[in-house]
Amino acid sequence: MLNKKQKQELVQNIEDKIKTAKSVVFADYKGLKMSDLKELRSKLKGVKGVFKVVKKTLIDLALKKADVGDASAKKMQGQIALAFSDQDEVAAAKIISDFSKKNENLKILGAILEGKFLDEAGAKSLAKIPGREQLLANLVGSIASPISGFVSVLQGNLRGLVFVLSRIKK
Repeated sequence: MLNKKQKQELVQNIEDKIKTAKSVVFADYKGLKMSDLKELRSKLKGVKGVFKVVKKTLIDLALKKADVGDASAKKMQGQIALAFSDQDEVAAAKIISDFSKKNENLKILGAILEGKFLDEAGAKSLAKIPGREQLLANLVGSIASPISGFVSVLQGNLRGLVFVLSRIKK
């Protein structure tokens, strides 16, 4: 059991994480084995994320202090855990979504993005957005495509010129 001071420190810690994290995902972890939780935590740690299990009342206190509109852990079903993503907005949601496909006991319940609460559908949509690295790769591909086409056209003209000159020589 935590004493009052420890609970206040925990609420302050969660409030700070909510304010500084790029996104926060609410998940129902009821029925997960400890080995599954450990695997999920290590996957989140790989993207600089954190998975915290906290009582609903303490989560609600932190949400109220962080001034997150209509978010309420008490309204959510099951045992609630928070997944914080400090590096990428979609990383935590994507990892929890992928992990829930293998394990039905893990469910996404909502998310906080840019200080606004997203319901379950919004959080699942967040998980479907490509990650930062994928978006950057798409951008580079889009930029490089016309350039490579231009280079190909120039090479075609040079090849044609060389072909004509070699025919004239013969």
